[in-house]
Amino acid sequence: MRFEQAAVIGAPPERVWSVVSDWERQASWMPDVSRIEVRGPKRELGASMTVRTKVFGIPAATDLVRVTVWEPPRRLVVDHVGVVTGTGQWRLDPVDERSTRFTWIEEIRMMPPVLGSIALWLYAPWQRWMLRRSIGNLKRIAESG
Repeated sequence: MRFEQAAVIGAPPERVWSVVSDWERQASWMPDVSRIEVRGPKRELGASMTVRTKVFGIPAATDLVRVTVWEPPRRLVVDHVGVVTGTGQWRLDPVDERSTRFTWIEEIRMMPPVLGSIALWLYAPWQRWMLRRSIGNLKRIAESG
């Protein structure tokens, strides 16, 4: 299943990048994340993290995320490994010298194939709401400097 959400943030890409790439801080602006722990010394390309994810607001799963694309301050891609598999991508495109179009794309699936697809379909409205809320939170943090 594919989810895509975008917004213009009143901050340059470098500022937005500094917020999104601060792994431990992500739980403060993503309502579906309880905590993130970086595994090992890498924090950029090749980094891996354990992510405690909330389902309907309840911490329910711990998954592994690996950074597969690291192009500061324009693009970051992670692979999701665990209950949910697939990729997550953030694109940061400058609008002008003081604003960024932030696009978040998730292409995810769950096992087993049929039941996982049904579960994601049922969860989709909540997931879309969480993406919008996360981006709104990110916008407030990045714009506040």
